[in-house]
Amino acid sequence: MELSMLRHTTSHVLAQALKRIYPNVQLAIGPCTKEGFYYDIDMDEKLSIEDFPKIEKEMKKIIDQKFPIKRIEVSKNEAIKLVSDLNQNYKKEILQDIKGNEPLSFYEQGEYLELCRGPHLENTSQINPKAFKLLSVAGAYWRGNEKNKMLQRIYGTAFEKQEDIKKYIKGIEEAKKRDHRKLGKELGLFALTNEGMGFAFFLPKGQILKNELADYWREIHRKAQYEEIGTPLILSEDLWHQSGHWKHYKDNMYTIKIDDKNFAIKPMNCPGAMLVYKQQPHSYKEFPIRYAEMGLVHRHENSGNLHGLMRVRCFTQDDAHIFMTKDQIEKEIVEIIELIDDVYKKMGFKYHVELSTQPENSMGDKKDWKIATNALENSLNKKNIKFSINEGDGAFYGPKIDFHIEDCLGRTWQCGTVQLDFQMPENFDLTYIGQDGQKHRPVVVHRVILGSIERFIGILIEHTGAKFPTWLSPVQVDILPITENHIYYAREIKKQLLNEDIRSFLNDNNDTFGKKIRFFATNKTPYAIIIGDDEVSKGVITVKSRDSKNQKVMKLSEFIEFLKKEINQRSMCSEF
Repeated sequence: MELSMLRHTTSHVLAQALKRIYPNVQLAIGPCTKEGFYYDIDMDEKLSIEDFPKIEKEMKKIIDQKFPIKRIEVSKNEAIKLVSDLNQNYKKEILQDIKGNEPLSFYEQGEYLELCRGPHLENTSQINPKAFKLLSVAGAYWRGNEKNKMLQRIYGTAFEKQEDIKKYIKGIEEAKKRDHRKLGKELGLFALTNEGMGFAFFLPKGQILKNELADYWREIHRKAQYEEIGTPLILSEDLWHQSGHWKHYKDNMYTIKIDDKNFAIKPMNCPGAMLVYKQQPHSYKEFPIRYAEMGLVHRHENSGNLHGLMRVRCFTQDDAHIFMTKDQIEKEIVEIIELIDDVYKKMGFKYHVELSTQPENSMGDKKDWKIATNALENSLNKKNIKFSINEGDGAFYGPKIDFHIEDCLGRTWQCGTVQLDFQMPENFDLTYIGQDGQKHRPVVVHRVILGSIERFIGILIEHTGAKFPTWLSPVQVDILPITENHIYYAREIKKQLLNEDIRSFLNDNNDTFGKKIRFFATNKTPYAIIIGDDEVSKGVITVKSRDSKNQKVMKLSEFIEFLKKEINQRSMCSEF
């Protein structure tokens, strides 16, 4: 049984149950998704999770009634009459937007009839009544347009076996505990405010985390012989027409008028890198030229799509643009793949790869697209990397390789991408002097590893449960004096840690020692130094690790040496 068919059919059973319980409900759409299904509805009653048991009970009745599921094909005019008779206005709007007069399909189960392409199961009894569940309800604009009416979206999921849904629900509960919005607030990493919807505020601890990631990024790029650049936040609207982005991205761009001229806040860094390249003539002897940029970009996202750090309106993109000759393409792509692989392994992520091909709204010559696609495919094959083909999902200027990392809960996130571009050098009239002394067009690779730094931090928070490795932790050591008598010695320790650039927090308040230990655990600090009478009298420290029950008595100098080694190696796991 295909999971997509099972879930799609379950969404129809949900709609049928809703019609029975709420006869006046207007049904919009109910597709299956990667995680399950949802159904968008419009009605006066506001649903909550308290209503789910009643709805699920009715769904189980429909399953028990063993309705055969029949496909019916009708003309467009007949379809419009059917949905009009059923008083389904949203379905009618969908039909009116369909061009042509091809036959349209409905699916019928018992008294319920729905406009749908399918496919579906043959009978409602094929749904396991113990392996589906309604999960949540949220608002969603009709057709994703905030100018349209806000509907209610009911999320659910379905599996073949009961043990599979139990495992899934357990994963959801764990994901709630790891929610980066919850942990980010509790640990003082970032803030999301009504005054800046979609614009995250990084608090001191969160900014440390962000800076450490940026320092790591700069280090690996220096070693890989990239040159860092910085390009303006605001550029002329004419530039975005020239690059081709205006045609494809204008609805997601913020615009501004300066001195009666139109400008746009950059939604990506690419055109700026093209202008940097154009500042001087280039020879083939310089290639490849590798520019890297931590560029701040802005994109207008609908408020309903905003989600913590995962979907924001302003983010930092770890971009790189590499200029090369055609015969350097495969070698350069292979080196990029190796760099991305090293970073993801360092961060403890598994990943899978997709190759996305030419979309319908693309720019440029088909021959160039074929050369570019073959080069990406050959590079992946040289590294023996398995990949799937994502037809028609390339960038408008070139095909791309997407890297999807997998977190500890089995969820995947698209982060890294490698895009091969023959079009933008043409649009910007980029040239270099070849061996023959003549002008030629370079090829450009657009490339990110982390993607959005903000989003990557959100992923890291949920992947680690905010138990960051020592090198990334905003606070690396908590210093815990047992009583007031031990505070002076604790302050001397803090001074020495500060001199060694080790981030520490001295918990010198009047709480009991038990509360201090709980505070250490709650804040997920990698290490704690415990100071009591023995430590003061012997001039030693007791070190407790977050990740083990072990405690060790040692000299401070020994601990500093151990800690600096762990930090400098950027270890993901402690060897304490």
